[in-house]
Amino acid sequence: MATSAMVIVGAGEAGVRAAFALREQGYQGSISLIGDEPHLPYERPPLSKVGTEADSARAIVAEARFAEAGISYRRGSRVCAIDRVEHSLILASGETLAYERLLLATGAAPRELPGLHYGKRIHTLRTVEQAAAIRCAMREGQHLAILGGGFIGLELAAMGRILGATVTLIEMQPRVLMRGVPERLALALQARHATEGVHLFCGQGVENIGEDDTCVSITLANGQRVSADALVVGIGVQPNTALAAEAGLTLENGVAVDGYLSTNDPDIFAAGDCCSYPVAVYGGRRVRLESWRNAQEQGSVAAANMLGKAEFFDSVPWFWSDQYDLTLQVAGLADGAVSTVMRPLSDGAEILFHLDDDGRLLAASGLGREGAVARDIRLAEMLIARRAHPDPSALADPAVKLKSLL
Repeated sequence: MATSAMVIVGAGEAGVRAAFALREQGYQGSISLIGDEPHLPYERPPLSKVGTEADSARAIVAEARFAEAGISYRRGSRVCAIDRVEHSLILASGETLAYERLLLATGAAPRELPGLHYGKRIHTLRTVEQAAAIRCAMREGQHLAILGGGFIGLELAAMGRILGATVTLIEMQPRVLMRGVPERLALALQARHATEGVHLFCGQGVENIGEDDTCVSITLANGQRVSADALVVGIGVQPNTALAAEAGLTLENGVAVDGYLSTNDPDIFAAGDCCSYPVAVYGGRRVRLESWRNAQEQGSVAAANMLGKAEFFDSVPWFWSDQYDLTLQVAGLADGAVSTVMRPLSDGAEILFHLDDDGRLLAASGLGREGAVARDIRLAEMLIARRAHPDPSALADPAVKLKSLL
């Protein structure tokens, strides 16, 4: 089916960035952005943090900008199938939409525990509606239980305490943030939550979850019971790959793409939380990132490559979390590190540098108040990208500027 149209499925950070990047890079044809929610595209990270009203999420772009850029935003639309032979999409409305190039930016969905009834007292967090429902249990006199000690669970715990709720957090692993965060920093955050009054149960499985008209009851593996007004299940997410799978695209912990964000179909690309990609700085190791910045950067690169520009995606993985007045930032992947160097900063902040057996910097992790670690983590990210072998004594000395090691 001959056409000159770019179609993007998924109206999150990656999809919106790609749509506008196509225009910025000179594309003059038709652009359709398809989102299955009824809202304008909105930012998801603030949903788990204090400072944004849950029922009025911050739009990624103002509605007028879509018309100004000539982008057709189809809100509340669902794609049922991809016809790769005909280069077309079949929508739930029955409409067929043709594409020249297609970008899948379908994101991820929260993992759910089977057998539970979600929506009244038991919730997951991904949408603005879910955030508003959870916010109702974050006021004085309410008890919020959270299952899962990852970023979402901890950010919601912090928000709940700040807003006056009693908060209980249950993590079956020995500590919080077992994946991707060094033990020293994870335990520091865990201690801060305890100081703020969060009731923490680490190393505890859940035997049973019951719900009635008055409460949610959680029975722990040790027999202890927790009764709460609401429960958030925050046990991770899974990439939305159903469309890709049905279309015969290769999957590997998400939609598998190459370094140019292209799938095994040269006319179909993927970006953001839904895709896994090879990271050049780690020898092509395939990863899937759930990160706001990664989604934006991949959206831009995908747009360039949909236009045939062969732009390689080589960013160093990066993510962050805000909890109370603390910010955690991590650049790189610490797997394979054999030594760690600690750099103390002012006001109790610190950065950990993770080195391999050859002295190469693989990752850096920092924790401090507000923006205390941001600059040094950014410089460490540049060192990681350059495959640098910095002097460990220089890394440890706060008097040595990291910029001098570049």
